[in-house]
Formats: sequence, C-alpha cells, structure tokens
Amino acid sequence: MQNFVFHNPTKILFGAGQIAAIGPEIPTGARVLITYGGGSIIKNGTLDEVKQALAEVATVEFGGIEPNPTYETLMQAVELARREHVDFLLAVGGGSVIDGTKFIAAAIPFDGDPWEILSRQAPIRAAVPLGTVLTLPATGSEMNGAAVITRAATHDKLAFIDPSVFPRFSVLDPTKTFTLPPRQIANGIVDAFAHIAEQYLTYPADAKVQDRFAEGLLLTLIEEGPKALAEPRDEAVRANLMWTATLALNGLIGAGVPQDWATHMVGHEITALHGLDHAQTLAVVLPAMLQIRRLDKRAKLLQYAERVWNLTEGQEDERIDAAITRTRDFFESLQVPTRLSGYGIGEEAIAPLVAQLERHGMTRLGERADVDLERSRQVLELAL
Repeated sequence: MQNFVFHNPTKILFGAGQIAAIGPEIPTGARVLITYGGGSIIKNGTLDEVKQALAEVATVEFGGIEPNPTYETLMQAVELARREHVDFLLAVGGGSVIDGTKFIAAAIPFDGDPWEILSRQAPIRAAVPLGTVLTLPATGSEMNGAAVITRAATHDKLAFIDPSVFPRFSVLDPTKTFTLPPRQIANGIVDAFAHIAEQYLTYPADAKVQDRFAEGLLLTLIEEGPKALAEPRDEAVRANLMWTATLALNGLIGAGVPQDWATHMVGHEITALHGLDHAQTLAVVLPAMLQIRRLDKRAKLLQYAERVWNLTEGQEDERIDAAITRTRDFFESLQVPTRLSGYGIGEEAIAPLVAQLERHGMTRLGERADVDLERSRQVLELAL
C-alpha cells in the first residue's frame, strides 16, 4: 500500500427529512446564496423545504446552473454573490450544481481572472464556505473537494481540486431522488461505477481494504442499480444507491492506491465537443479503455472478473474478455449505450477529439502515465 493522507471534513446528514436539520449548520448571521439548476427543486417542493429550514437566515437565490456547468453562467452567480455580500453557499441539486457552486466559492474572493483556477491551476487562497443538499446520486461531489467546469465559448472542460471547497455538510435524503427521470438514475449508476473502476482497476498495491471496499461498492451498484429503475420509490434501494455514489469518490477507496482517470479525461472531450452526458461518455470509453490496456491491468482485471462477476473458469484471457463484456452489458441494461455510434458519432470525430486531448496537455494519462495520444486514439476507434 502506498503512503497516504486521508482527511474528509464533510459532515453527512443522511436520511428522509434531514433538510429540516440544516439550520444549525449555517453560521450565525450568514448571508446565504442558494444555487440550483433547471427548476425541478421548485416543482417538487425541495426548494420550499430548504427555505423553510432557513427561515431565520438571509438568503439569495441563483438558478439555471446547467448540466456540465458553464463558466459563463457561474460568473453571473459570482457577480451576484459579490454584490449581495454573500458569505455562505448552499448548493441544492446534483453534481453539476455542486461542482458549479464549488467554483463560485473559489471565484468570489479570487484576485484575478477566476478562469485561471481551471486553466492554470492557480492557487486558491480563500473560498466561501458551502453546504449541499444532494438530489441526484452520481458524482460524489457532495463529499469531495473536486469540480469540473466547462467554458462554452472555447469547448474547454477542465477540473480543479482543492481542500478549501469541501462542503461543510451535505444532506443526503434518498426520497429526493424518487421523481428523477430514469435517464438520470441510470447515468448516476454508470458515473459511480466508473469512479470506482478508475481507482480499482489499475495494478495491485497490496491494499486489501481498499480493494474490498471497491468490490463491495461495485456489487451494490450491480444489485441495486436495476432495482432503482424498476422500483423508483423504494427508499431502501435509493438509500443504498445514494450512499454508494458518495463513497465512490470521497477519497476512501482511493487512499493508498494508484489511480487511473484516463477514461474521464477522454470522456470530458466527448462532452465538450458533442454534448453527451458525462456518464454516457464513461459508458462509451471505459470498456474500450479496459480492452486496449488489458495487459497493463491484467492482474486487477482477473481479480475483478472473479470477485465482482464470479468468473472463475476458463483461460485467463477468456475471463478478462468476459469481465469487460459483462461491464458493457451492465451499462447497456441500464439503457446507456456504450458505443459512439449509439449517439450518432462516427469516425470523423476521432481526430478532433485527439486534438482536444493534445491541446489540454492530456498526453500522458493513466496510472502509469503511459496513455499517449496514440493509445487514446485506439480507445476511441474501439469505441465506435
């Protein structure tokens, strides 16, 4: 196991009705900016619950944060927050709203052009504190210090990570997911699955605890994912799904182990150029990435085949093939296509995608930094 430091400061308020408990989590006298997306929290009453819980608190609202939140929209929120002297942020929504709110938190006090937080990884010397009310289990952003932001004008989709933007608290109420469309639930399952895979399917590091945690989370997604689609108002199923997605990227299973993230980097470019949902790109790229890099990942792929898919018979290469096929089939069973052609994207898209990777310096990806542009091209070609 590699040396590591693990610290996660986010307080979790888990379960039905926990929105009512957020009042004491807000600093006394704070001016709070409530951020959200397209307005579903207005229709389903979640925003009213939040406002009732904050009845004694001064609040301002900013809606309209998009899936794959854009820098342009978020800067409008930054201007509002500065004008209103906001000193606490509350993100109510899924990973995009939370990611966007993290950027807002860092950008409000930033001295200079806030885009440099993403483009140059400029140091964040201060950030406005934030909390979250999660409505879509997927990204794990509710319990980590990472965010991914898109600049629509230039088709750049970039990430930043900083401990200052860990949420102070996050409310995880599984009943708030009951009204989500099947596509969003399926995307969340795929997103969490890929997060786990990128930390688990690398090479052995004698990290038995992390491996067993990761395998347990994958098995939970495989078992509960289809149920979440078939039985949308089953609170126990949604609770397990929500907590799995949070644990998938809160730092626990990634402590002391090598991490990959090549699938995510390639996927980001597909979203930036073609507008696919983040999870859709992961469903496309991950099976192809595993196939192209099967020799490098051989030991962990065999472990994955045995412990997750119960594949113990046949030649080793046959078991690896079967594990990758099972992964693809699982995504397809959730109605998430795993080929670029399933989204109307053909061979002509590959060269621009590779050029985007080069422009963003994504030329040495993966746990061994050996996924160069040619290997990324091979992955994309296999994913057609």
